[in-house]
Amino acid sequence: MRDADMRVALHARLALKFVGDRIRDEMGLCLGATRVDVAVVNGSLHGYEIKSDRDTLVRLPAQVELYNRVLDYSTIVCGEKYVERISEHVPDEWGIIEVAGDSVEPAVFERRPARRNSTVDPIAIAQLLWRDEAAAELVRRGERVLRRETRWDLWDRLACLPMPELQNVVRTQLKARPVWPTGR
Repeated sequence: MRDADMRVALHARLALKFVGDRIRDEMGLCLGATRVDVAVVNGSLHGYEIKSDRDTLVRLPAQVELYNRVLDYSTIVCGEKYVERISEHVPDEWGIIEVAGDSVEPAVFERRPARRNSTVDPIAIAQLLWRDEAAAELVRRGERVLRRETRWDLWDRLACLPMPELQNVVRTQLKARPVWPTGR
């Protein structure tokens, strides 16, 4: 089954499971070093990486490392070709979803639920914010922001927040964005 067919099946499943939550395609992580195929933004940040039967797993180790810096939950979505051995390539915390059948009537099976990731990096999370969003959050907290401060300066300041607070700030901003540019 092709990536596009798997994506449609995944979106249908997620739309039923996460009614009213933001479901986004191609969300950039770690300053665009990788993109999560589908992301759900609600009280947590859950990424889904699609590996169709036509894909290879060459990039997967790097994707796993980068996803684990940012995402609360990660799930690999694969076809029949990889489902039996995909668990060897992803951490135990990652969920596994199989999309089987054909593109007309795909069947979606959860083979393993995702568990919370405990290895998130506050800088990588802060980097999901655009510079103006980071500056606005600091001002909202009563802090002074200078024009000459770079986005890196602002991210460093926000990364000092307690992790749950930082994650909430970032999720709130991601959900509020009316437009989602590809890769960011």
